Amino acid sequence: MILAFFGYFALVSIVAGVLTVTLRNPVHCALSLLALLMHVSGLFILLNAEFLWAVQVIVYVGAILVLYLFVLMLMNLKTDERYFHSSAPYFAGLSTLGSLYVIFLLLRSPFDGAKGNAPAGAVLQEGDTYAVGIKMFSDHLLQFEIVGIFLLGAIIGAIVLAKTPKALAAGQDRR
Repeated sequence: MILAFFGYFALVSIVAGVLTVTLRNPVHCALSLLALLMHVSGLFILLNAEFLWAVQVIVYVGAILVLYLFVLMLMNLKTDERYFHSSAPYFAGLSTLGSLYVIFLLLRSPFDGAKGNAPAGAVLQEGDTYAVGIKMFSDHLLQFEIVGIFLLGAIIGAIVLAKTPKALAAGQDRR
């Protein structure tokens, strides 16, 4: 029976992932992404990882997908004309510099490839949620903060893309 559920969750996850990338309507892409994330959370249930299931549903389905839909609603996707803001090269330069700095930090991180040292008995005694929290906020704090910076950058990028371009002044000629 578990094999049948695994086959169902895996097949629907693959189909939903392909649909997420190939569909043209952004709202349809968001709905197929919702199906993908929900079926991946079903795989976590099959692995007896209830905490990861809850994190998958609450964080990814609840928060990230809502953020994605919020960005879709911010952007005016009905217009065919695409404008570039005059400050786009400055943002591109700063984002490139920031990305290089993050890559430098990741390459110099002492936590690259670190193995967990908590014995299975301690995890069973304290609980897996406690063990994940201690590991995340002690050993993997840098990676956790970098993900937060990436999400902040995505929000700022969505706001910049959603801004309407300024009209040309009457004295400027068009090129």
